[in-house]
Amino acid sequence: MGLLDGKVAIVTGAGRGIGREEALLLASEGAKVVVNDVGASLQGEGGDRHPAEEVVDLIRAGGSDGAVNASDVSSWEGAKALVDQALDTFGRLDILVNNAGILRDKMSFNMEESDWDDVIRVHLKGHFAMAHHAAVHWRGLAKAGEDVHGRIVNTSSEAGLFGNAGQANYSAAKAGIASMTWVLARELERYGVTVNSISPRARTRMTENLFGEMAKADKDFDEWDPRNVAQLVGFLASDEAADVTGQNFVVFGGNVWVMGGFHPVGELHRDSMWTPTELAAAKGDLFKDASPGIPPFSFF
Repeated sequence: MGLLDGKVAIVTGAGRGIGREEALLLASEGAKVVVNDVGASLQGEGGDRHPAEEVVDLIRAGGSDGAVNASDVSSWEGAKALVDQALDTFGRLDILVNNAGILRDKMSFNMEESDWDDVIRVHLKGHFAMAHHAAVHWRGLAKAGEDVHGRIVNTSSEAGLFGNAGQANYSAAKAGIASMTWVLARELERYGVTVNSISPRARTRMTENLFGEMAKADKDFDEWDPRNVAQLVGFLASDEAADVTGQNFVVFGGNVWVMGGFHPVGELHRDSMWTPTELAAAKGDLFKDASPGIPPFSFF
């Protein structure tokens, strides 16, 4: 018996890396999985269905069932086709894991318009397009009187939570995903759907050049293994997490943090308007418990 017996899941960008391990983990817990991957490079170019086919073969060898999908999830029509495939193939949809993404890292003064547009489109629009079509389905079921237990797990990033030089496009998209998670959680809770996001650290094509030697396992427990991330996703996809929604988790190795979002770190109060000169004079009070400089990239 698995935590997800009888469930049907979609995992986007599931041909490699974290998405691959998420799809395999969900299947190992009993879910049927639609494995979406366009087979593109990190820059979003090209297309090869082989990675997704390999994952489906592994799922079937493990005793569950899967289906390959090569839709572009950043396309409104592609996202709808993916949701429709899950419903047509397996008769239901319970879990949506939004993982697909690309990188086009450049400093702001070197970034081209297409670098910005493509990253925002694949990450932010891709997450929303998939969530939209899944939400339409689940809301329809709820309004028809059915008991819905939908799960959406989005993929944000520490770059979105803290910012990272050279990733204005990626950081903006990931911050948008974190914020969108809160909105979707508020909107869909009444229909029986939970929405959470993860900010993972793991060894993937996206991170191997960023972390270099740090991402190579040299001990018994491989803290950079993307399977570590998949375990959290399996929990969030299950009925055991029915009371968990609107949360963002940072996960790395055997560590899981629940992030608190934005909160005040300094404040000023009075019953009249502040002038710029007065604010300058009160700067020490405003920042007495915080720095006016750039926050660190990571809390590790």
